[in-house]
Amino acid sequence: MASQYDVIVLGSGPGGYVAAIRASQLGLKTAVVERESLGGICLNWGCIPTKALLKSAQVFEYIKHSENYGITINGEAKPDFEGVIKRSRGVADSMSKGVTFLMRKNKIDVLAGNGKVKPGKKIEVTDKDGKATEYEAKHIIIATGGRARALPAVPIDGEKVIEYRKAMTLPNQPASMLVIGSGAIGVEFAYVYASMGTKVTIVEFLPRIVPVEDEEISKELAKQYKKLGVDIYTSSEVTKVDTGGKGCKVFVKTPDGEKTFDVDVVLSAAGVVANIENIGLEETGIKTERGKITTDDFYRTNVEGYYAIGDCTKGQALAHVASAEAIICVEKIAGLDHVEPLNYNNIPGCTYCTPEIASVGYTETAAKEAGYDILVGKFPLSASGKAKAAGAPEGFVKVIFDKKYGEWLGAHMIGYNVTELVAEVVTARRLETTGHEILKAVHPHPTISESIKDATEAAYGEAIHL
Repeated sequence: MASQYDVIVLGSGPGGYVAAIRASQLGLKTAVVERESLGGICLNWGCIPTKALLKSAQVFEYIKHSENYGITINGEAKPDFEGVIKRSRGVADSMSKGVTFLMRKNKIDVLAGNGKVKPGKKIEVTDKDGKATEYEAKHIIIATGGRARALPAVPIDGEKVIEYRKAMTLPNQPASMLVIGSGAIGVEFAYVYASMGTKVTIVEFLPRIVPVEDEEISKELAKQYKKLGVDIYTSSEVTKVDTGGKGCKVFVKTPDGEKTFDVDVVLSAAGVVANIENIGLEETGIKTERGKITTDDFYRTNVEGYYAIGDCTKGQALAHVASAEAIICVEKIAGLDHVEPLNYNNIPGCTYCTPEIASVGYTETAAKEAGYDILVGKFPLSASGKAKAAGAPEGFVKVIFDKKYGEWLGAHMIGYNVTELVAEVVTARRLETTGHEILKAVHPHPTISESIKDATEAAYGEAIHL
């Protein structure tokens, strides 16, 4: 007879392991299925190790510009690329071990192998030796995540045309790199490599880089990247990559005609696709749409007892979204009162390049298109004492309020440490805080966070420091 659980989670990323822990906390007998390392892409190949790479790049930038801080360094500073990669992998490994500890602490069974859902609330797990074992659960949560999208014209070979996983483990630093796509993954890796001396070119299909951000954010990042020496081609498309020679010859269709680039390596960062193949969806009858599993507001699929969360569903492909969905899904399964659907218009987005980007809610254009009469305030970090002292005066904080009721519609920031600021906006919007209340909330000085209040003052025509 198959082993029985209350909940089995397929996948142990930030959606899967959070779902498993919350289920266990609520008294449900729980298991999690994982074919690789606990923590999924986020801890092992995404969020965490990329931040380690970015920190190494930032430290190198500090060293190169140490004289700006009154510090003289004798001798040449250069990146130890192998050491940078090693440190990143070490950070990832330690975080994965932390999830292993959490599984033990919460008495969650870890079923190692490839999982496949089956009819009748069953899941089959095939281990590395090919042995298949069947398990049963009252509830099965699919949290299989996503992977790099491969463009038809640019097949990934893992050597000269790579995706983000390979970009974190290259044996040698390339002299030149072309990055396809300028979302978070593209611009973060562009900063890492460019700051360490690689000649980087970004090719973006849409009219501006980081295209999901407010238009002013895109303009500011482009300006700062050009100072870094990054070449940017927007409204452009890679039509072909010839890998027959020593490096890559890349053919790019631009508004000014076709251009060719000779680079050592091409990084394909054109988004992610869901991992939904070969996991039993068709056999079980679970519906999909446009490459994603279809769910309701509480992540129930069309088949009773089966749920889906994270990157394999329609929400934003972000780790914190997967975790939030996990908790909502499990609390609904457990029958808790007052479980609310997730407000996807109050999800923060963060990009950890330098300068950092953080945003939540409506962009200025989207707010106008939604019919709001708006107040917009901007505070340049060049006027921030903390930013100037840190040697990072680039960027700004921008806030958007509804003129009639003071509702906080959105905030968009680019600059030093702004990813640590956006949670204030998320919380304030959750509590339906108005701009007038932000004006009366005392912010500490000197901090980057007070720029939110300064921007709000600007929106209401009460700017003190401008």
